[in-house]
Amino acid sequence: MNASQRFLALDVLRGMTICFMIIVNTPGNGGTTYPPLLHAHWNGLTPTDLVFPGFMFVLGNAMSFAMKKWEALSDAKVIGKIFKRALIIFLLGFLMYWFPFVHWNAQHHLEFNPASHTRIMGVLQRIALGYFFAALMIRYLKPATLYRLSIIFLLLYWFILLVFGDGNDPYNMLTNAGTKLDLWLFGPNHVYHGEGVAFEPEGILSTLPAIANVTFGYAAGRWVQEKGKSFEGLTKLLLVGVLSVVLALSWDWFFPINKKLWTGSFVLVTVGIDCILLAALIYIIDFLQRRKWTYFFEVFGNIAVVHSSWSRSSTASPLVIPKYLQTRWYVLRFLSFCHQLYVVLLVDWIHSRQEKDLCESLIGR
Repeated sequence: MNASQRFLALDVLRGMTICFMIIVNTPGNGGTTYPPLLHAHWNGLTPTDLVFPGFMFVLGNAMSFAMKKWEALSDAKVIGKIFKRALIIFLLGFLMYWFPFVHWNAQHHLEFNPASHTRIMGVLQRIALGYFFAALMIRYLKPATLYRLSIIFLLLYWFILLVFGDGNDPYNMLTNAGTKLDLWLFGPNHVYHGEGVAFEPEGILSTLPAIANVTFGYAAGRWVQEKGKSFEGLTKLLLVGVLSVVLALSWDWFFPINKKLWTGSFVLVTVGIDCILLAALIYIIDFLQRRKWTYFFEVFGNIAVVHSSWSRSSTASPLVIPKYLQTRWYVLRFLSFCHQLYVVLLVDWIHSRQEKDLCESLIGR
């Protein structure tokens, strides 16, 4: 994408999303973390809950540029590119949860982490699936059909939760339809246990509404390219954002805003906030011509995968990194991987030795 094709506001929005993601992924001690840097426990919304759907939204923004380049390509080549990228991102997410692949056992010997207890779904996996299905929809559907189908996804997900979940509490963490499906497909050993129970916040069923975040982001990207430099386009983008938030707050009475279930109301409120923020950035950057402050976020936005992956693990895809950075990137990722592997194994070994020494000292007494 050359400079003439870029829209600075979109790069800045992407960069702001990445910067905030880095902050919320490294909030410090959980006991002293500021509440806005924590996810909502269940229903509700915090600033931190905006990061993941915001990343899906800016992914859709980027696709509004990338898909234009693929219009002249054959279906076979396009499907191959889409499948390859989605597969790489999904595998990276899966391997990240398996990392560092080995641990110290009770006898202080290294042994492999069993695949039988490795989480299958996750953040990168949801990004991969969201990208995969959204890209196919964008490729083969007309825009109007694409947007209608995205809305149908939100309503269909709501219907499935109501019909196949617990009749008394269809949005319960343990008895909702998404949890039932994940446990049936993967089993309790292959899902997230961070809540203290077997519950997958990035499960199969809740990926359905997450696709809408990508397609709505694509719609916003197209709109900005076509009419984003006019007051009419800016006003309509802002109006869509406000209406989306109002609809989400109204729907919240019946279908609560919930990031961990990725409810339809959660999709609407996050897309609305993203549209409002994007409209504000366009006004400041393009209409008021105040750009001196944007460079910091622009850099982050142009190499988003670098920062998002760096903050999560030592594995990342260099697919969207500029060519002049790719050689150095491979070296940096290898060194980072070695460093993290060394740290993880060393800390694990030290802890195991301390436990052994403590037991010996107690027995000796």
